[in-house]
Amino acid sequence: MCGIAGILKVLPDNERGALDRTLEVLRSELRHRGPDDAGTWHSACGKTHFVYTRLAILDLSAAGQQPMTTADRRFTITFNGEIYNFRELRSDLERAGVQFRTGTDTEVLLALFERHGTDCVGKLRGMFAFCIWDAQEERAFLARDPLGIKPLYYSLQDDGSLVFASELKALRRSGLVGTAVDGQAVLAYLETGSVPEPLTLLKGVFCLRAGCWLQWRKGTLQEQCYWRLRFDRPETNMSAGEAKSLVREALLDSVRQHFVSDVPVGIFLSGGIDSTALLALSREVGQNDIRTFSIGVEDAALDESAVARETAARFGTAHHELRLSGEMAEESFAEFLRCGDQPSIDGFNTFTVARFARREGMKVVLSGLGGDEMFAGYPSFTQVPKLARLHRFAHAMSPIDGLVGAGMERWGRSPRARRLGTMLRRPPGIASAYRAFRGVFSGRVARELVRRYVADPPSDIAGYAGDPALAADEQDQVSELELSRYMRNQLLKDSDMMSMAHGLELRVPLVDQRLFEAVSRVPAALRLRRGKAMLLEAVPEVPHEIAQARKRGFVFPFETWLQESCGEEFTAVRRALPAPNPTWYQGRSLFLLERWLKQG
Repeated sequence: MCGIAGILKVLPDNERGALDRTLEVLRSELRHRGPDDAGTWHSACGKTHFVYTRLAILDLSAAGQQPMTTADRRFTITFNGEIYNFRELRSDLERAGVQFRTGTDTEVLLALFERHGTDCVGKLRGMFAFCIWDAQEERAFLARDPLGIKPLYYSLQDDGSLVFASELKALRRSGLVGTAVDGQAVLAYLETGSVPEPLTLLKGVFCLRAGCWLQWRKGTLQEQCYWRLRFDRPETNMSAGEAKSLVREALLDSVRQHFVSDVPVGIFLSGGIDSTALLALSREVGQNDIRTFSIGVEDAALDESAVARETAARFGTAHHELRLSGEMAEESFAEFLRCGDQPSIDGFNTFTVARFARREGMKVVLSGLGGDEMFAGYPSFTQVPKLARLHRFAHAMSPIDGLVGAGMERWGRSPRARRLGTMLRRPPGIASAYRAFRGVFSGRVARELVRRYVADPPSDIAGYAGDPALAADEQDQVSELELSRYMRNQLLKDSDMMSMAHGLELRVPLVDQRLFEAVSRVPAALRLRRGKAMLLEAVPEVPHEIAQARKRGFVFPFETWLQESCGEEFTAVRRALPAPNPTWYQGRSLFLLERWLKQG
């Protein structure tokens, strides 16, 4: 796990002094991701330059340093992530005659590309973002994992040069990319609370889409997707017993793979179903020396630390608990804001527990992220289909629905009513209903706000509003949207940034390609029952009191903290909102956007 960046030039760079300073900025901006080591590499032709900061997880020796080059000097890699099946891949390659010098997954990935080229990505299991330079062909290959756990940002310059990095702010502060704001990205952020890939807030800078690769050569860029998330192959005749066995085996397999490490692996433990199931499965696969980490808060109605403590005692873990007072949280909030990349209305929970675990000596932890999206843990699984049915009913009375929608969007008393008005003005379906359910601002208010930042504001988010889910079942469509939008664009990016801000590798066993491919075979009627029944049946070790508890989450007084630390600025932003009765999260989302824009 690490931070990576690179500059790929069409022509050799003759301004080596300026180049070295730029590379140093990139390395400095990414150092928190890899505090154990750092490296810079220049190709013999002078066209390619890599930066790398290392968090040592596999082969802790100096042999694991990057960028790494093959013995014949043809291929060089800079790689962020973990390949969990690297030992099996290595055995296959050794049988084919490949010899290895290190015990790293990096060298296996490099050898795999050397033998299989772009097809190597289909053989990988893990989370990854990497770039491989081919000195013979003078071309580069960049790829990202199927579910989008590890980010990779890039920009093709006017002269054909390509720059990339693990974080957008590293590119922004390096001076390698422009400062113009992307209106589509701003609109999407204001409507949804996050920036959907491949967009970023910077015009001309993109996030490589999950499950895709890029190939760059002599200033031209080719993109191809090698994997797509879809629920299009359910086994409709599957029995409940078969589903339970399939899901359990797939979960056990994923958890087993996610413990591949040369350093101890801990678990973030809340009082919820997902992290408890993760702990139970970890015990089942033979992990006996486990450290767990949880956070307690002062509000008894929100505090799950006692439940986590009891769970840890039940499974015999070495448990660590941080009691987070209001004063402690407020003091760390400013640091949390500094650690962000693109603005987001989430992430503080991960920031807090990640810092705690790192200070307790951990380098790797597991998180239960993904369980809600895969097993129907959100209200969206019932509410979005209801909204879609309401929308279809209203649409049958067209053009009345459009007129009612326009009125609600303009004069609705609440943010939710205004978002529903926006929904009624769009084509009916799960995608439109989901957008209204998960939204922040209505389309009308978002468009009005965008005019503050760009001269020619877009009327809608290109390729987003009418993006139909592929699944036949409506609940599968919701699951697909939760995985590909909320989880991928917000939760995974926040988790990566807020864990790596402290040099901590966060692994997500419930966000795994092979797990998804197995579990997606289960029909929605079985997999997406209320209360995450499918997951609980597959992991009966989850205590009854946790299984039956009302779903809760940390709720922090963000508005109070912002008022205390950025009072006048935050108040001014809220007062300038062009809609009545704004919610705290609307004020926060706009404040974070304006703060990001001012940082430059």
